[in-house]
Amino acid sequence: MLVFLVHVRDPQFYAVAAAARAKNGNLRIMGFPPHGIMSLSAVLKRAGHECVMFDQANPETPNPAIIEQVRRRRPQLVGLSFLSTTSYPYAKILARQIRAVDATVKLAFGGVFASLNAPLVKAQCPQVDFVCRGDGEQLILDLVEQLDDPGAVAGVTWARDGKVVNNSNRPVERALDQWPFPDREGLALDFIESIPLDVPAVLSLDRYTTMQTSRGCPWPCVFCDIPAFNQGKWRARSPQHVVAELEHLRDQGYGAVYFVDDHFLLQPKRIEAICNGIVDRGLNIRWGCEGRVDSVAQHLFPAMVKAHCRTLMFGIESGSQKVLDRLKKEQTLEEVERAVNHAKQAGIEIVHGFFTVGNPDETVADMRATFDFAARLKIDTFNFNRLCVYRGTPLWQEYIRRNLVDDAKDWFKYFKCSEIDPTCLSGEVINRERTADLRRLFIYRLLHRPLRSILLLHRFTRFMRLRDVAHLIVKPFLGKRRGATKAEALSRALEHAELKDAAGALTQVADAMLEQAVAESDAKRA
Repeated sequence: MLVFLVHVRDPQFYAVAAAARAKNGNLRIMGFPPHGIMSLSAVLKRAGHECVMFDQANPETPNPAIIEQVRRRRPQLVGLSFLSTTSYPYAKILARQIRAVDATVKLAFGGVFASLNAPLVKAQCPQVDFVCRGDGEQLILDLVEQLDDPGAVAGVTWARDGKVVNNSNRPVERALDQWPFPDREGLALDFIESIPLDVPAVLSLDRYTTMQTSRGCPWPCVFCDIPAFNQGKWRARSPQHVVAELEHLRDQGYGAVYFVDDHFLLQPKRIEAICNGIVDRGLNIRWGCEGRVDSVAQHLFPAMVKAHCRTLMFGIESGSQKVLDRLKKEQTLEEVERAVNHAKQAGIEIVHGFFTVGNPDETVADMRATFDFAARLKIDTFNFNRLCVYRGTPLWQEYIRRNLVDDAKDWFKYFKCSEIDPTCLSGEVINRERTADLRRLFIYRLLHRPLRSILLLHRFTRFMRLRDVAHLIVKPFLGKRRGATKAEALSRALEHAELKDAAGALTQVADAMLEQAVAESDAKRA
């Protein structure tokens, strides 16, 4: 059977202008590889099926190119995979366009958002035949065998006689070693290793990819939907299987990899075995991961460095204990500082901190405390994002109880908390304070840690244009600019793929308006 798999992206990825082609001729893209569809492709190919992948980070495969391939090759199944609420409008648009050129092809949605909202998605998108819930490997194998009668396929939501049918849940799969390594060579793209800053900072031009060595996280952070998607469970591949994949990547010419585990630092014995396996096999691939600051595996940071761990990312969120408790992070400021210090003392080259602002019950004093805390920490890089709320998170349930969202009308939408929660600071105050606090943070670090700042900037200048590096430095000091109008934001998001905020705004736009915007955008390109 011929299957097409498409990874639908938010408009925040772009091709790198300099050195745009790798030595193998592939276009180079800054961003994360589409691990989900690559894993499904490998499973399908091992079972004897033909699979073609498209990643919408690739500017050479926009919707019209994908639709033309559907029209020409007539696959039996097209799977659209997307992670978040902000990608959902783009998935709907593409599904309708595919259906318009092929009335018989089976269409499927998959990914976190689709899994958590499957009956609602199926009802809103009748042109989509199946909404697939949870892990996809065995599900897609079962589905391709029963496309015409999916009643026995666990984890599928579909329609029978005009009524939405929710098949039984698929048991959570723990035997992850059974699946083949992702089909990275089946996608004619190379990815560039970067840090997700406002101006993404390039770490190297080595061939780069991602790996998933475990799935899930059991902690109850109010803004996160990972526990709901994974039913509160954490599952892991064996150390031997992980090291074997790293050896496979080395043989394919990869020089850098990032573990996209929700919490890599959970099981010390497993981490130790992975690190020992890397060293014993002489693998020199540089890698990064993320985890919680309260991990009991911090004594293994030196072993991770010996095994070429270069980047460690922590979800710090706030420098106010009150805010951390409000977010149910179940961590303390002392634990944050201890974990960062241990990482730097062990020799981890880049320690990154994720922070949020615009949190419920956060005051201006709390925001300033967060930036002061970030300045004191020995982190190398950081970003401060406005907290958003999505369906499937504990915070969404709280907002339903507080009558701040209407679950029946708002389930597919994306909100910045500050836009709907009266306990949050206003957007204007948040932006003003964030700009001022970033200035103070940059000045503090330049004055108190000049050598570390210079070394970090020197690394960036090796692979980035000087104007981009300069933008990283001067952005906090720029004056306020007039924002885009709604029409401009919508146009840029659909046509130029520039603004993540505009992508979020699209979740609140009526479908008819989406279709009109796409048609106008296509007409301008013609």
